[in-house]
Amino acid sequence: MSIKIYNTLTRQKETFHPLEEGKVSMYVCGPTVYNYIHIGNARPAIVFDAVRRYFEYKGYTVDYVLNFTDVDDKIIKAAHELGEEVPDIADRFIDAYLEDVGALGVKKATRNPRVMDTMDDIIAFIDALVKKGNAYAVDGDVYFKPRSFNGYGKLSHQSIDELRSGARIQVGEKKDDPLDFALWKNAKEGEIAWDSPWGKGRPGWHIECSAMVKKYLGDTIDIHAGGQDLAFPHHENEIAQSEAMTGKTFANYWMHNGYINIDNEKMSKSLGNFVLTRDLIEHHDPQVLRFFMLSVHYRNPINFTEELLEGAKNSLERIKTAYYNLGYRKQSSMNLTKDTDVWLEKIDDFKKAFEEAMDDDFNTANAISILFDLTKEANLYLQADQTATAVIEAFQESMLNLLGVLGIGMKDEEDLLDEDIDALILERNEARKARDFTRADEIRDLLKEKNILLEDTSQGVRWKRG
Repeated sequence: MSIKIYNTLTRQKETFHPLEEGKVSMYVCGPTVYNYIHIGNARPAIVFDAVRRYFEYKGYTVDYVLNFTDVDDKIIKAAHELGEEVPDIADRFIDAYLEDVGALGVKKATRNPRVMDTMDDIIAFIDALVKKGNAYAVDGDVYFKPRSFNGYGKLSHQSIDELRSGARIQVGEKKDDPLDFALWKNAKEGEIAWDSPWGKGRPGWHIECSAMVKKYLGDTIDIHAGGQDLAFPHHENEIAQSEAMTGKTFANYWMHNGYINIDNEKMSKSLGNFVLTRDLIEHHDPQVLRFFMLSVHYRNPINFTEELLEGAKNSLERIKTAYYNLGYRKQSSMNLTKDTDVWLEKIDDFKKAFEEAMDDDFNTANAISILFDLTKEANLYLQADQTATAVIEAFQESMLNLLGVLGIGMKDEEDLLDEDIDALILERNEARKARDFTRADEIRDLLKEKNILLEDTSQGVRWKRG
């Protein structure tokens, strides 16, 4: 089955056809690095990492570029307030971003271009647009003219006149039309600036990505991705700039992830429900946070609550516990042949169902449901008096591979952490309540094998490492 992607540009699912066979060029809009990232920033990092991982699982080589906006009004303001230089602020929060998303299992991008390192390319891009008549300079500023590009509004599905009715000219702007947007900003006194044909200044936000895409991936790319809030005006303006410049399609597929709500309210600083990713990582297993983010389809809004995060933790623990139980049972399994082929075929069917879910616009929510079904089947198999080594290994391999597509790893059984032990003890308690003493004894033996000693007391089960 071919991969289908919901293309924001066409508002429909389309079969993915790469520009070059076996390769995917993918650009994801990264953060403006003036502070630590919040969970709204973490969501695109996680979901598009999962998209990348699935392409790689299917055999594609992915050229994955995620940029950093390291020159911006917010960064300049932060530098002024903290008495630091703009590059120092940017360096610190780029490092923080990479640390946070790394903890969430996000793979390193092929490249992480920065505005400061792409300045010559940005200036050359703007100069070409001026010479083509799509942009104009006035008193050190340079503006792009959307009306010079036939097709402005095609991503957001709005007519240029509709867009113009909501546009305004801000104080200090000298543009000809309210729709015109800045490609280059004349430097204010004391601001960081670069020399250009129009005087000292710095780039506007939208032009950065167009220049970076062209430099690192070419005139046309397979996929451009980012948060839903970027579709307009940022991505709309990128299309206008790039296609006016090259005369070619900018990106064949546009992907946008949905918003995050906090306790059913949109996350915002004004509401005081602003949650930093690193604060969550400090108190929660980052793999649980990643699992939670992927439990909802990337295009849908996701509601964050502590209760839902706790539910994601329990769900992930069930899958991991089944994996560890399989590993323990493997020690006493045999080279059985009876029913082995039937079970191996069942496991393969789960793998196919998982791939069908991911092929359908990277539906991680349905893919996780398939993982739960696989886990239930594994637990059912473990109830048998005798088990086949081949089936046990097939279950474990399938669970590892499919979790790996989601960017979730499995610790070695020798490295069980406290939360893994607590999860196994909880399952043992539930098994005993259900009078499933065989299962309860299996868990006790598994923990004993790992030098975890249990003590049943009137206050509950206590454990210690032997």
